[in-house]
Amino acid sequence: MALSDSNAVIAGVGMIPFAKAGRSDPYNTMGAEAARRALADAGLAYTDVQRAYAGYIYGDSMAGEATLYGLGLTGIPIMNVHNNCSSGSAALLLAREAVESGLADVALAVGFEQMEANVEGRWPERPHPLTELAKVVVGKYGMPEGDPGAALFYGAAGKQYVDDGVDPRTFAQIAVKARKHAAANPYAVFRDPLTVGEVLASRAIYGPLTKFQCCPPSSGAAAAVVVSKAYAAKHGLRGDVVIAGQAMETDSPSTFEGDMKKLISFDLSAGAAKSVYEQSGIGPDEVDVVELHDCFTTHEFLIYEALGLTPEGTAERFVLDGDNTYGGKVVTNPSGGLLSRGHPIGATGLAQCAELVWQLRGSAQDRQVQGARVALQHNVGLGGAAVVTMYRKVSA
Repeated sequence: MALSDSNAVIAGVGMIPFAKAGRSDPYNTMGAEAARRALADAGLAYTDVQRAYAGYIYGDSMAGEATLYGLGLTGIPIMNVHNNCSSGSAALLLAREAVESGLADVALAVGFEQMEANVEGRWPERPHPLTELAKVVVGKYGMPEGDPGAALFYGAAGKQYVDDGVDPRTFAQIAVKARKHAAANPYAVFRDPLTVGEVLASRAIYGPLTKFQCCPPSSGAAAAVVVSKAYAAKHGLRGDVVIAGQAMETDSPSTFEGDMKKLISFDLSAGAAKSVYEQSGIGPDEVDVVELHDCFTTHEFLIYEALGLTPEGTAERFVLDGDNTYGGKVVTNPSGGLLSRGHPIGATGLAQCAELVWQLRGSAQDRQVQGARVALQHNVGLGGAAVVTMYRKVSA
């Protein structure tokens, strides 16, 4: 397929190694460093940037300005983006839209998060955005013992899968795969191998989920520089990785109708993916490498089918046959994903972007997917928004 001249180019990406919660630099230091690395990768200065978008959720208003002012006071618009776990990808989407609409030739998307070990239960006096989602779980499975936090939703989907006959060991194998991939990623927090037995023996959280099947709170930052094709050509920038399609969807009535799989984003993920396949003219069978939102093992399991990587009802076989890793049909989360690379929430979408750009450039070192030319990104914010992005390698 011949891509349009309007397709945005990812001219540069940058990322810092992720860290355990409470063991990182301040968010503004991390975010500024990730942005510097992305700009250096693109061969541009901060003064070349015309618009910037900062994704994060645990931080005060204007944290984007506080971060990017460390690079200079240029007077450009800086927009703060809060979309739960999809904040980084939402920032990237806005940067792409600015470039493709002609509002800017150069846009910067940066995501960062300085997390604490306990991130639940803030602002108890305010309505919780996920209350209606929680009512669906409680209506089906009753009030949980204790407070499983976000695992309530993803564990409920796991319960439904187990009720339908899926072996819980299959979910554990996803965690094992994540650690195996992360071992080759110097940016990842958790790189030590795990066995299925160790995963299943770790502390029970909710439903079939155990501790090692849940992404840990972590801190970090990542960034991307998005430019127009014309600007890249004029200034001699890398133009070999383009965004071939991108879409965001939010919840529809089906989310709240009692199906736990739909509750945690099946329909909105599938809808966004369908839009991206239509925009790009690229189907799921043509994708070489995927970074998808594996906040919990049960979610990765679900997303294989939502993205069309395997037909509905075949995700368990997809895992058991090793079709989700090197030597299989499509390598999923070569970075180690949220489970092992870490999930500093605002940074996650842009960390996915950086990994896929490195894969398409052929510079992912020991985790390189050989011959990768088409890459797919999936990032979800519960409550809810799913952002799906297709990248393609083109002749420079």
